[in-house]
Amino acid sequence: MSERPLIGVSTYLEAGVRWGPWELDAALLPSGYHRLVQRAGGVAALLPPDAPERAAEAVARLDGLVITGGPDVDPSRYGAARDPRTGPPAAERDAWELALIGAALEARLPLLGVCRGMQLLNVALGGTLRQHVDGHAGAPGVFGRHPVAPVPGTRYAELVPEVTSVPAFHHQAVERLGAGLVVAARAVSDGTVEAVERPGPDWVLGVQWHPEMGTDLRVVRALVHAATPVRT
Repeated sequence: MSERPLIGVSTYLEAGVRWGPWELDAALLPSGYHRLVQRAGGVAALLPPDAPERAAEAVARLDGLVITGGPDVDPSRYGAARDPRTGPPAAERDAWELALIGAALEARLPLLGVCRGMQLLNVALGGTLRQHVDGHAGAPGVFGRHPVAPVPGTRYAELVPEVTSVPAFHHQAVERLGAGLVVAARAVSDGTVEAVERPGPDWVLGVQWHPEMGTDLRVVRALVHAATPVRT
């Protein structure tokens, strides 16, 4: 019997969140992420930060994994000095999501990195980041849009063969590629790396934009398809 695949989606901890009469620490995730997985045919399982050594146990219960967007990756993770424009570190989240990525790659689990998630995938495989790029974000709290062109011959180009306008909000980008990754898409305006993937039988893709803020389901549907289990 075919079942909808269980797709893990990483979340983050935020202190002093208010709702109703409450002000408490909370595990948060913009609703666009889990709704995107659901619209693409998967079951979303939200993954709050945990001890890195428990990542393999979490991954073993999943059919696919999405590493979500968020704050800048700590430059110490890729051996760089901190640029003054780089945001404050999120050490617990970095450690947990890097452990999830490592466990997913080891388990050959279908994996999608979104924005920060793509950058973490690159760092996990030994790559580096540009700590500031201009023109890839809207006003504070507003997603910008820009055209992205697929690289012919890549998995991404098979999914999205045309130039598309994507919702984006980032000021950092991939610099040196991590081991085994190839560029799958670039920004039309300045050539910034907009998607990376790992060629081969495993489904590993990162996109620098935010598909959860748009209507194009092709990438996430492909993740869900790759993750679809057959159980009896």
